[in-house]
Amino acid sequence: MHHDPSPAAVIAAALAARAEEVCRRYLPNGRRQGRYWICGDLDGARGRSLFVRLRGPGTPGKFTDAATGEHGDLLDLIRHRIGAPTLRAALDEARRFLALEPAPDRVPGASDPGSRPGQAAPYDATEAARRLWRRCRAVGGSHAERYLRARGLSRCRFAALRFHPALRYREGSSVRRLPALVAAVTAGDGAITGVQRTWLDPRSPAKAGVAQPRKALGRVYGLAVRFGVPADDVALVVGEGIETVLSLVTAVPEITAAAALSAGSLGAFAPPPGIARLVIARDNDEDGALAAERLAMRCARLGIAATVVVPAGNDFNDDLVEFGAATLRTRFAPLFRCRARSGVAGGREEQGVG
Repeated sequence: MHHDPSPAAVIAAALAARAEEVCRRYLPNGRRQGRYWICGDLDGARGRSLFVRLRGPGTPGKFTDAATGEHGDLLDLIRHRIGAPTLRAALDEARRFLALEPAPDRVPGASDPGSRPGQAAPYDATEAARRLWRRCRAVGGSHAERYLRARGLSRCRFAALRFHPALRYREGSSVRRLPALVAAVTAGDGAITGVQRTWLDPRSPAKAGVAQPRKALGRVYGLAVRFGVPADDVALVVGEGIETVLSLVTAVPEITAAAALSAGSLGAFAPPPGIARLVIARDNDEDGALAAERLAMRCARLGIAATVVVPAGNDFNDDLVEFGAATLRTRFAPLFRCRARSGVAGGREEQGVG
């Protein structure tokens, strides 16, 4: 017996025939490379993790995220990009893109096409991050702690850090299991929105020798891994990498800090309500400078006193290893206890704003 294809299958096929147009509309930060559209992730970030097939061989319109394992078709992509609560809403958006007539009203009592029989629930990266977090254990005494201590970080037993002894790492078609440091990324209310995974060499306290030893999962942009609870009378320190921020925490244990995980995310960081002073510990490169400038300007608009500090080396973990915790403490402890001001820090420029 012949069955007509479902409305979703018809729309998905129409989208696949215009795959590059779909990608240019819904993933504008990506680019075409050969027969694929390449982007960072389903949220549209820049990068090279998400591959959307534009033409054969293979089925046009299918996508795969090498970092998370997510896969689907262009209808799934549109549903994710617009945050559609049901398949019906995604179909309506796809019809608008394709300039098709709206779907006829549903027959009363008909089932909602948002849940097709046998269809898996849409992938939720934030929930996947939370599930992974629950499968991890405390960092204390683990291989992850040995990795951090090898970087000179004596202060690393924080609730925001956990360890997974055999976390799956996917690279192309191959899958391995390696130990990993897992860091919880949280919003201002403390809710976990994502994680950062750092895969480790199982035989030595170092990052694993893989193409991408660090990968994020879930929503991380503009958010942070947080170490301690901010207080009104102590400056909050925010930097890029976990190791960078923990280097300053090791040198000045009384501070509270946050790691935004990348220069772009640092520039988009939203200071928590009630914070009066922010110390921006940027990396010593052009991206770090631009990110710190963006964040300092936002602080100025919010009436938050902000100070930008720059390491002598590439980042503050380099400085910790090179000069030791005592030297960093001598340089920065007074800054964290008093109001922002102009001066010299880490042998580089330090700027006060506000």
